[in-house]
Amino acid sequence: MSRYNARVVEPKWQKAWDEAGVFKAERDESRDKYYVLEMFPYPSGRIHMGHVRNYALGDVVARYKAAQGFNVLHPMGWDSFGLPAENAAMEKGVHPGEWTYQNIADMRAQMKPMGLSIDWSRELATCDPEYYGQQQAMFIDFMEKGLVYRKKAVVNWDPVDMTVLANEQVEAGRGWRSGALVERKELTQWFFKISAFSEELLSAIDDLEGWPDKVRLMQRNWIGKSRGLEFAFERTDGGDKIEVYTTRPDTLNGASFVGISPDHPIAKQLEADNADVAAFVAECRKGGTTEEAIETAPKLGMDTGIRVKHPLYADQELPVWIANFILMDYGTGAIFGCPAHDQRDLDFCCKYDLPVIDTFFALDDNTPVANTAFVPPKTEKVKWVDHFAGLDVATGQEAIDATIAYAEDKGWGTGTTNYRLRDWGASRQRFWGCPIPVVHCESCGVVPEKKENLPVELPKDATFDRPGNPLNWHPTWRDVPCPSCGKPAQRETDTMDTFVDSSWYFARFTAPRAETPTVDEDLSYWMNVDQYIGGIEHAILHLLYSRFFARAMSETGHMPKSAIEPFNALFTQGMVCHETYQDPDGKWLNPEDIKPVDGGYETTDGRPVTVGPSIKMSKSKKNVVDPEDIIDQFGADTARWFVLSDSPPERDVEWTASGATAAWKHINRVWTLCDTIAEMPEGAGEGDDNLLKEMHKAIHEVTMNIESFGFNAAIAKLYGFTNTLAKSKAGKAAKREAIMAMAQLMAPMTPHLAEDIWAHLGGEGLVAQAAWPKADESMLVDDTVTLPIQINGKRRDEITVAKDMPKEEVEKLVLANETVIKMLDGAEPKKLIVVPGRIVNVVV
Repeated sequence: MSRYNARVVEPKWQKAWDEAGVFKAERDESRDKYYVLEMFPYPSGRIHMGHVRNYALGDVVARYKAAQGFNVLHPMGWDSFGLPAENAAMEKGVHPGEWTYQNIADMRAQMKPMGLSIDWSRELATCDPEYYGQQQAMFIDFMEKGLVYRKKAVVNWDPVDMTVLANEQVEAGRGWRSGALVERKELTQWFFKISAFSEELLSAIDDLEGWPDKVRLMQRNWIGKSRGLEFAFERTDGGDKIEVYTTRPDTLNGASFVGISPDHPIAKQLEADNADVAAFVAECRKGGTTEEAIETAPKLGMDTGIRVKHPLYADQELPVWIANFILMDYGTGAIFGCPAHDQRDLDFCCKYDLPVIDTFFALDDNTPVANTAFVPPKTEKVKWVDHFAGLDVATGQEAIDATIAYAEDKGWGTGTTNYRLRDWGASRQRFWGCPIPVVHCESCGVVPEKKENLPVELPKDATFDRPGNPLNWHPTWRDVPCPSCGKPAQRETDTMDTFVDSSWYFARFTAPRAETPTVDEDLSYWMNVDQYIGGIEHAILHLLYSRFFARAMSETGHMPKSAIEPFNALFTQGMVCHETYQDPDGKWLNPEDIKPVDGGYETTDGRPVTVGPSIKMSKSKKNVVDPEDIIDQFGADTARWFVLSDSPPERDVEWTASGATAAWKHINRVWTLCDTIAEMPEGAGEGDDNLLKEMHKAIHEVTMNIESFGFNAAIAKLYGFTNTLAKSKAGKAAKREAIMAMAQLMAPMTPHLAEDIWAHLGGEGLVAQAAWPKADESMLVDDTVTLPIQINGKRRDEITVAKDMPKEEVEKLVLANETVIKMLDGAEPKKLIVVPGRIVNVVV
């Protein structure tokens, strides 16, 4: 009997697939296409088990759809710009490009042994000039359409990495890479006009039926549509009015102050003339601009001395305070503070001894506000106290609508729809990113580069011996003639946010070598992505930016209208986890640094080990399992089978050594079963029809489970079918047919094993190119039933009978059963009860 050797088998079939061009995707209008795409990785230099799971999931879909006859596009690329490469350049003294391309080569070499059905001829990296040159061309087109523009803005500034950070790159007030405290800074930035599509992006979410509900909700909340009131406070000194926007105008009679952002024009005017205001504003700008940073930071304020008239009460004035928790980029940068019904306002007023005025209370509860603001939901019935619009009891939304109507009728306010979604600040002050293709000329202003001069390539001789962006001090790259007038000018030294690179790569994959960003014929055929797979951490920004980019590309002729929602279906997979280990000093330990002992673990030098919870694999916690080690020890199919079988793909999976060993043993068991069948003599056996019936049930159930992303359930069925086949006494023909079908069903998960079974038993061609088996519907109908035999209350045996067998015939079979005969020992049963279709009870 031959032995299954993954080290020999897997490279053999990978070579066969490559030589046959099995996975090369070509546009073929005569065939239906299917585009499956996993979110492409950052080339850090090492793949991890999360990669194995992510790409194994996509590979199951790709191979299954190919077997169903679809023309499958399954490409791979690298999200290869970003700060880690610059950090490596400073640490190692190499160019970011050298570090990045070496990592790409290393990761490609690690991924190929996984046997993924990828068309590697379409491989791209976002740091390839061929790629980002086309991105620059689109940027220029966006400029012409008014979809990208330049303005001053307050941003999150990382003083160590010396770059702008998106809100999502600020964690607990610190830069996600450097860990430095983030500051507010005003810079002139490039922005994509995503806010112009707010309503379209929001309303289209309802049509994304193939997306998880939780992701659609996250996007709705991020876009954040609200209906509110816009009005202006008149200053008592005759100065400029202070415009405010509020979503709770029904609480206006509870206003106790007006707050403005430290970056509000009024605050800037005061800052220029007043040293105390300047010092206070400077202190405010040390904090970040994220909601998290604002919520957790101490509330700081300064009375400007300015007073405004209350719009409802002619005899009342409200003080104007500069407050550190108000941002310029939402609404107008000014608010009215209603402390009784907003916790931040309440904390602020308690700190500075400002009045707290109740405007309503819950029914049957007249308790005044103390330390906790009362904020009823908009659907809850509440009672208003002396409300200016004549309200008594209503829901919050009814009150808001009535208040807006009142203000509009009186002529002092306007109902307005606002969105939380702000324009996308795309400028980054760093080297390793796509250069923004514009030139600054004293005569002409901001001038786009001529398209025939694209790509504007990054210099290969940049130096990283000091913090900041090397493009700022690279004269031969920075100093160029103006493309319009030819006078001396300077290139833009900001580069694009790396989210730009990943916002259109799915479209580039359809024609990755084209001399234009996209090709109409290829887009029309391949788009949309039918199945997109990636982590829930990308549920907001990456997916939202991609949806915007598809629309902007459509506006500029680079995407058909039919593809403005680029992803038909989205699946967000769980993480791969592993328990953690620490020595007595609290030092994290690698799994190879410990050994089992007495039901626990100890270090290799005999010290006790504390076992921690199973969490996401992380280099810092040293609970990483190297996929290369697993593939080298067990083979790629074992790794794939385990990460697919252990739990539903949307949930986290815990990697265990015992689980990997069990997967490896099963693969060997299936191969041994195949080898045994190959050596069987020809001829019929017992229960051929029963085995083939079970085969068709397996085909049906595995197909249904793959269709619904229930890969673990499909594998559970295959485990069961393996047991059925192993126990069957059927003849060689039936067993061969059954295991050939099983090879086809396992091919999406364990493609190498499936190919070896297929070849060993004389299958035609490659199983990777074989049609998916179809279940015979007539074989799915059960005409027999298995009845457990219970003797004196304990299950002892079972019999399989025809579903419609008469009760008397069932009794005869039970009395002829060897187990029953033995238990009766020649006596007659006291009772024999047959419950049709369910059970037989024998009392002896």
